Amino acid sequence: MDGVDFDAAASVTPEQLREASAATGVFIHNAINHAHWGKTLTSADEAVRAEALANLKHCIRVSHAAGGSGVLIVVGVKGDGPEGPDRAREEIRKAIPLAAALGQRILFENVWNGLFYEDDGPRDQSVQPLADYIDSFNSPWVGSFFDLGNHARYGDVAEWIRVLGPRIVKFDIKGYSNARADAEGKGKGFVEITAGDIDWASVRSAIQEIGFTGWISAEVGGGNTARLKTVLDQMKEALLG
Repeated sequence: MDGVDFDAAASVTPEQLREASAATGVFIHNAINHAHWGKTLTSADEAVRAEALANLKHCIRVSHAAGGSGVLIVVGVKGDGPEGPDRAREEIRKAIPLAAALGQRILFENVWNGLFYEDDGPRDQSVQPLADYIDSFNSPWVGSFFDLGNHARYGDVAEWIRVLGPRIVKFDIKGYSNARADAEGKGKGFVEITAGDIDWASVRSAIQEIGFTGWISAEVGGGNTARLKTVLDQMKEALLG
C-alpha cells in the first residue's frame, strides 16, 4: 500500500487534512509535529512546553482525522539542558490519554539533536539509551519512528533495529555516507538511498528478525513522477534486495 507521512500537520486543521486526503486519494499514514524544533518539549520555559504539548495534541487529532495511526515527534534538543528529557517525559505523558482514545502512537524519531547519543562520540554507540527512554513511559502508545539513515555514523543500523525491536512502529529511510560526512567536516553525509555505506542486506535481516510489518517512508528529496519512481526503485532495492 502507498501512503505519505504528512510533514506540515501543525499548519492545518484536522478537517482540512481529511478533506485533502479524500480529494486527492493520497493516504496519510502519519503526521509530523514539525513545530517541535521551535517549541521544544524539553524547554526549561513552562510556557514553551505548554505550546509544544498543544502542538503534539493538535497533530494527534490531525493524524486521526486523516486516517493515520501516529505522530512523529522530536523529543527535544540537547541545548535545553540535562533535565530536558525528564521535562519532555512529563509533557508527553499528558498527551497519552488523547493518543489512546484516538488510536495514535506517539513516535520518537532518532535525529541529530544531541539526545540519547554522543554527538562527538565513536561510531559504535548503543541505541540502548533511546530504548530505555521509550520504556520509561511504560505505555504501548509510545514508540520509535526509526530513521534508517540518521545515525549510521554512530552505530550499526541493523543492531540498533534489533535492540529497539518491537518498539519500532514505523521507519524512515535514506542513504548515508561516512566518506561524504568526513569530507565535509563531520557533516550529515546523506546520499541517495542505495548510495553510501549502509549495509542494506543486514538491515533487511534485522527488519525480518523483529517481525516488522508497518510503514516505511522515504525521507529524501522529492520531485516529479520520474523522481518518485526512482525513489521507489531505490527503496525496493534496499529493502527487498
